[in-house]
Amino acid sequence: MNPGHDPYSTRRALGESDLAACFQVRKEVFVGEQQVPEEIEYDAHDATAVHVIAVAADGSALGTGRLLHGEDAADRTGGDPAVGSLGRLAVTREARGSGVGAALVRAIEEQARTLGLTAVDLHAQTHALGFYERLGYTAYGPEFPDAGIPHRAMRRAL
Repeated sequence: MNPGHDPYSTRRALGESDLAACFQVRKEVFVGEQQVPEEIEYDAHDATAVHVIAVAADGSALGTGRLLHGEDAADRTGGDPAVGSLGRLAVTREARGSGVGAALVRAIEEQARTLGLTAVDLHAQTHALGFYERLGYTAYGPEFPDAGIPHRAMRRAL
């Protein structure tokens, strides 16, 4: 668990209310804090992605992330069908530093294993490279802009 913080849990997001909560967290973090245009924050992949959610004991959403797989992930993984793509990882401002982000990454990896995937790729904002490196991800390739924010590709074998 996370000593000194309120308890939370992670799970696959199921149903409309879970998805609405995931999208609200993304809106707060990416659109509100990082000024990502709302029209590029949500995309067609949201319909087919596996979404995960972190919830506090009172049921409030603390964070979210999604896993793309198969054809949806191909443009992010070099076309390897055994590799999933972790993305849209967002933790509410008040929950940062409590382990929620790491727990969400692990929950996404668990969903990837369930789907039979052997690795997970992600596009990390460069300021978050250390966070993902601590979770076993390795950066590769050059820095590139996404929504005007510098990113690097990273991968972790499962």
